Amino acid sequence: MIGLATLSLFLLAVLALFLSPGPNMAFVMSHGVAHGPRGGFAAAVGISAADLVHTLFAATGVTALVAAWPPAFDVLRYAGALYLVWLAIQALRSGGGFRPGAQAQPAGFGRIVRMALLNNLVNPKALLFFMVFLPQFVDPTRGSVPLQLVQLGVVLSVAALAFNTLLGACSGQVGRWLQQRPGAEKFQRTLLALVMIGLAVRLLLLDRPSAPLSALPAQGH
Repeated sequence: MIGLATLSLFLLAVLALFLSPGPNMAFVMSHGVAHGPRGGFAAAVGISAADLVHTLFAATGVTALVAAWPPAFDVLRYAGALYLVWLAIQALRSGGGFRPGAQAQPAGFGRIVRMALLNNLVNPKALLFFMVFLPQFVDPTRGSVPLQLVQLGVVLSVAALAFNTLLGACSGQVGRWLQQRPGAEKFQRTLLALVMIGLAVRLLLLDRPSAPLSALPAQGH
C-alpha cells in the first residue's frame, strides 16, 4: 500500500500538473464551449478512461516495450495528428453545437468520450508520462510495484475526472452564453476545429526523446 505522506505528495504534484495548460485542458475546454457542460464532462470521462489504460500499460510493462521500439514514438504521433485533423474536419462539417434543452446530437456523449479516449491513447507523450511520472512515487519496500502503480494511476484518474469535470462545466457555461449570440454556432465549431488543428501541429512538432526515460520531465498530461 502507498503511504499517506507519499500519497499527499503525489496529489500535490498531480494538482500542479492539472493547473499547467496542456492538451487535455485544451480538449476539455474546447468541447465544453462547443457542446456545453455535457460535452466537457464527456471529454473528462474519456481522458480519465485513457489514464486508466495508460496505467495498466505502465504496470504490465507494455509501455516499456513500446518505448523500446524507436519508430513507435513517430507512429503514435503521426496517427494522433491525422486523427486530430480528421476531428477538425468533422467539427467544421458538423451541423451544430450544443443547444440547451435539445436532445443529444449524433456527435453526442458517447462519441466525445471515444474521441477523448483515442486522442489520449495515441499521444506518445502521454504514454511516456505514465512510464516516467508514476514510478517516482513507488516504494519497492512497501509491496508489489505493479500494484502501487495501479493504485497511483487510479488516484490520478479520479482526480483528473473531478478536475476536468469542473473545467468542462465552467467552459460549458461559456458555450451556453455564446449559443445565445448570433453566429455563435459557427464560432463554436471553428474554435473546436482550430484547437484540434493546434493539437495536431503540437504532436507533429514533438521531438523523439533522446534522453533516458528516467530522466525525462514529468509533464505532458
